[in-house]
Amino acid sequence: MTHATAPQQPAARAAADPGAHSAGPAGSGANSGANSGVRPGGEGWLTPAQAVERSGFSLDTLRYYERIGLLGSVGRSHTGHRRFSPHDLEWLGVLRCLRDTGMPIAEMRRFAELVRAGEGTFAERLAVLEQHDVQVEEQIAHLRHQQELIHRKIAFYRSATGPSEAEPAPPGSSDPEPEPVAAPAGPPRAG
Repeated sequence: MTHATAPQQPAARAAADPGAHSAGPAGSGANSGANSGVRPGGEGWLTPAQAVERSGFSLDTLRYYERIGLLGSVGRSHTGHRRFSPHDLEWLGVLRCLRDTGMPIAEMRRFAELVRAGEGTFAERLAVLEQHDVQVEEQIAHLRHQQELIHRKIAFYRSATGPSEAEPAPPGSSDPEPEPVAAPAGPPRAG
């Protein structure tokens, strides 16, 4: 399914694609605060513990994402401690979404590389996200199918325990439950 949108102005694009600012390659300085006028550690910057709390990723995952290039160059305080910018947190939200919906790390890295490459990669980014969306739709359809089985089992057990006043048993729920398959017996024990 393709969604058409009007072209965005640069500021609007940056807000819609937070990775454009923070997916820079490690060591690039793209996110170090050097050009922002805000020193890492100042107002708006988060400690690693705060970034963990807000992103839902573990500290080890944040370090790993930085090391493999999913997270751009994370700013450092004057003492050398990591400081995460608001853009880092926005980009981590994108990564969280992609990861939670099953995008493999390799594909996430590819997407981050496209973001770093600039606006000339919009068509490629769109293709990556559209392909991922198809896979997400397939996952949802599979889960819906599985949920139907769960609903049938719920209906069976409700009918087996008798209808409550709050919820009468749905029609057709009196089908007997299939018998579980017995596990094969293990090898005989030497006695």
